[in-house]
Amino acid sequence: MRNLELPGRSPVHATNGMAATSHPLSTMTAVKVLQDGGNAMDAAVAACAVQCVVEPGSTGIGGDNFMLFAPGNGGDVVAFNGSGRAPAAAHVEWYVEQGITEIERYTPHSVTVPGAIDAWSILLKDYGTMGLDRLLQPAITFAREGYPIHSRVSYDWAIGAEATLRHNPNAARVMLPGGKPPKVGSIHRQPALADTMELIAEKGRDAFYFGKVAEDIVGHLQELGGLHTMEDFADAKGEFVTPVRTSYRGYDVYECPPNGQGIIALEMLNILSGFDFSGMDPLSAERLHLLVEATRLAYRDRDDAVADPAQAQVPIDWMLSAERADELRGAIAADRAMIQPPPTDLPAHADTVYLCVVDKDRNAVSFINSLFAGYGSGIMSPETGVMLHNRGNGFVVDPGHPNCIAPRKRPLHTIIPGMLAQNGKAVMPFGVMGGHYQCVGHSHFLGNFIDFGLDVQEAIDLARVFAPPGGDVEVEAGVPAETVEKLKALGHKVVAPEKPTGGGQAILIDWENGVLTGGSDPRKDGCAMGY
Repeated sequence: MRNLELPGRSPVHATNGMAATSHPLSTMTAVKVLQDGGNAMDAAVAACAVQCVVEPGSTGIGGDNFMLFAPGNGGDVVAFNGSGRAPAAAHVEWYVEQGITEIERYTPHSVTVPGAIDAWSILLKDYGTMGLDRLLQPAITFAREGYPIHSRVSYDWAIGAEATLRHNPNAARVMLPGGKPPKVGSIHRQPALADTMELIAEKGRDAFYFGKVAEDIVGHLQELGGLHTMEDFADAKGEFVTPVRTSYRGYDVYECPPNGQGIIALEMLNILSGFDFSGMDPLSAERLHLLVEATRLAYRDRDDAVADPAQAQVPIDWMLSAERADELRGAIAADRAMIQPPPTDLPAHADTVYLCVVDKDRNAVSFINSLFAGYGSGIMSPETGVMLHNRGNGFVVDPGHPNCIAPRKRPLHTIIPGMLAQNGKAVMPFGVMGGHYQCVGHSHFLGNFIDFGLDVQEAIDLARVFAPPGGDVEVEAGVPAETVEKLKALGHKVVAPEKPTGGGQAILIDWENGVLTGGSDPRKDGCAMGY
């Protein structure tokens, strides 16, 4: 339990249903859907749609979605891949001929066909009880009538203003009213986005992938030099996939499979499972050194091997094998930092929203939606108000690499929902935002909860470290000075992160007592609420 004399927040407890998101308006929306008779999937979609309006730098309907679902009856965990594909004309030879050596963020080439709306539609059809016509209404109202700007949203907006929003006149017009980012407490409106979402509510997912919405998006991307066609949008379709899993200290941990990077979170847990953390402090240099070293090793596998399994050989069994974990663990020295692997070609920063919902029947949804970098590609189509993501930024332009861009291929994806289970039942949907950090975030959060016995909120709150591929060790201000000095003595080059490291939410299910316990990251504006 936290020290009640110090600033902080306590976990939230409820019995009927609970939602945890990174924005209060989103959490409120989810809880209201539950109270109105909707289930966890209904609430997750409604909440995410609201976040696509009120957290526009982090997510949007022009982005992608991944989801894990655990039915309350104890059935198998279900995974859904709602990530979009590159255009059919995206042959690597074309990029090479154009002198393009990397997929740059502020170009149409970074825009894959958005998968979020298709994902929401399929998930509601298969696991929801309500339709988009009803569940999009709160988001439409906020977009049309306005929503107040919260603190972290304002912070991210200011960062994204010069770097991203001014690259595109449509984005600047909508997202920089009066030529500036809106201030905390001011009201912002997105009427064009409201119109688009209203059309989707009326006509369903096809209103996004066919007709005037798709025509506006495709036409603008083509004007900018993109290879997208109406056929690319018409062919958009997510898919149910088999989750990958590992065991950690008596728990089963589920992740979505590649092209997502969730397999790397599992690989990190496999490495860390061979160390004894008893007697360590969760913020000790000894513990954080092991976390950093496991990060460097597992992320090297990620950058070498994770890709779209439909178009590349991804050695999943090998990556999750005990032999691979033993091999990587053996490369870690307790008394010194390893030589850094070479820098990755992947972009460094990203923004995402993660949310989780558990309903009265204990259906559990772990749900993540993203534009990737803050405000994605910075490209907004003229009439729709849709900000487009930059997931194609995750491809490489290297014909010999498994993650090389190719027609209808999905890029390496950073967004990863998580699900913790025990004895055949889900016990906690969880997720950690922050782009490339997310694999570390999952293993760090679960270590805090399982190895060190922190409650859900404490496990989210705890100060974080991250060693991005090829980079220095980013250490948040909450890490004790003594720990920082010891990390330096081990050979780690320590720097402060540019902004708070990620975010996160989780809901713990106590099956015996019938209580739900939720936590939400103070690094964001959100909260957990139940009833």
